[in-house]
Amino acid sequence: MKIAILSRDATLYSTRRLKQAGEERGHEVQVIDHLRCYMNITSHQPKVMYQSQPLIDIDAVIPRIGASNTFYGTAVVRQFEIMGVFTANTSMAISRSRDKLRSLQIMARRGIGLPVTGFAHSTKDIDGLVDIVGGAPLVIKLLEGTQGIGVVLAETQQAAKSVIEAFRGLDANILVQEFIKEAGGMDIRCFVIGDKVVAAMKRQGAPGEFRSNLHRGGSASRVRLTPEERSTAIRAAKAMGLRVAGVDLLRSNHGPVVMEVNSSPGLEGIEKATDIDVAGKIIDFVAKHSAPHVPKKDKDRDGIKY
Repeated sequence: MKIAILSRDATLYSTRRLKQAGEERGHEVQVIDHLRCYMNITSHQPKVMYQSQPLIDIDAVIPRIGASNTFYGTAVVRQFEIMGVFTANTSMAISRSRDKLRSLQIMARRGIGLPVTGFAHSTKDIDGLVDIVGGAPLVIKLLEGTQGIGVVLAETQQAAKSVIEAFRGLDANILVQEFIKEAGGMDIRCFVIGDKVVAAMKRQGAPGEFRSNLHRGGSASRVRLTPEERSTAIRAAKAMGLRVAGVDLLRSNHGPVVMEVNSSPGLEGIEKATDIDVAGKIIDFVAKHSAPHVPKKDKDRDGIKY
């Protein structure tokens, strides 16, 4: 098979591991900077061009689209879909999961466990917004934040009002969520492929840090999931329409709650924490669900196939 990995940086751990895993299985793997692609959008011969050459005979695409490049990255993925190429995650699913508010609304509609969440536009409604989530302490999140950036713990009502007013003064969209104190700065990353959780790790925040992101100094270790946690992770990924996803859960007093569903989850932390070949499982899934490209027979000038 010929597999294209859409990634801005071929040296990143996740990109390198996917390429390695694909080549170990006998596939031809190419890393493509999706921001350097350009497209021919026509009805009969849609194309994706890269370095002045059409990307042809691609059997499958594995998108590794960064949050800041979602619009153009998903346009490239969509173009491959128009061309009939299998994508590990569809453009629609990536877009849906990147919109934090929309993703929470979708999961709420599906009855998936979530922290109590509030959303408002006007600073005149701060008191009511804070009351919705049960008062301080509470967590305030930028809708556009990633890797724990733009996430603030407000320990008092006044602190919450000040932070919300500051963010709204910058015209930033925010979510306000209940603080799950019993989680103790720990969350669980479930790696979902298809309809299975193939790996799971516990991430513990650094001392004094309520965010558990590894980028914020957290530590990771293997964890055993309960049946409810496993089911919640799979349902959350399916609600987003994602075939490959990282689902972040918190253990609360009222069961597992989903914090986020990631369409381009990193591989380094979970592979090292669990010693599981997650990259290989992604390649195997893609190979199983995509049809190998069958090249058209060329013809000589007399119309004879050869």
